[in-house]
Amino acid sequence: MSTSNQEGKDELQQVNEALSRSEQFIEKNQKNLLIALAVIVVVVGGIIYFRHSYLVPREKTAQEMIYIGEQYFAMDSFQLALNGDGAEYIGFEGIIDDYSVTKTAKLAAAYAGLCYKNMGNFEKAADYLGRSNAGDIMVSPAIKGAIGDCYVEMGDLNKAVGYFEKAAEAKNELLAPIYLMKAGRAYEALEKWGKALKIYEQLKERYPLSQEGMDIDRFIERAKAKK
Repeated sequence: MSTSNQEGKDELQQVNEALSRSEQFIEKNQKNLLIALAVIVVVVGGIIYFRHSYLVPREKTAQEMIYIGEQYFAMDSFQLALNGDGAEYIGFEGIIDDYSVTKTAKLAAAYAGLCYKNMGNFEKAADYLGRSNAGDIMVSPAIKGAIGDCYVEMGDLNKAVGYFEKAAEAKNELLAPIYLMKAGRAYEALEKWGKALKIYEQLKERYPLSQEGMDIDRFIERAKAKK
């Protein structure tokens, strides 16, 4: 018998032995395997059922509800936007509480934060804005910047400057130069002139055609002189 034929038979025998062991394992553990499979089916089915019978309808209702709040917000009716009108609209805070599992609740938290900011309650504003977790590239830096504004109003410039710098990290052409300028001014107020200078030079390099960039030289010169 040739060596190649013998090797082929050995490999076939190994395969058969492996299949036999697998069959024995399945036979021995059939009950447990069926239970595990049933659990997986129930869990997956439950998730699908929850999503389509509960989450999707609630998301739709929350979206319809927040549309009314956006109208009040656009009219500067911040109390109504926050707390509802006593009729069909439950307010941004109501949406946050009653529809907490939805994405719309996060948007409602952002609106609630902006309402409180406009009403002068900066501590609550910062809290709600921080809970919104906005992910959109345009919205997210604006939310971080608004939190920075709240901390400025509360007199905590060290926290404020951190949020301004985070807002600028998104490199949004419209918003980044605004928040870099705010960060620089906060560093000035803290008398951290070296950091202010670094921020101003970064603004000039990255956004020279922005309104802030075209007026940045005098800030750079002042920071250099103070440093």
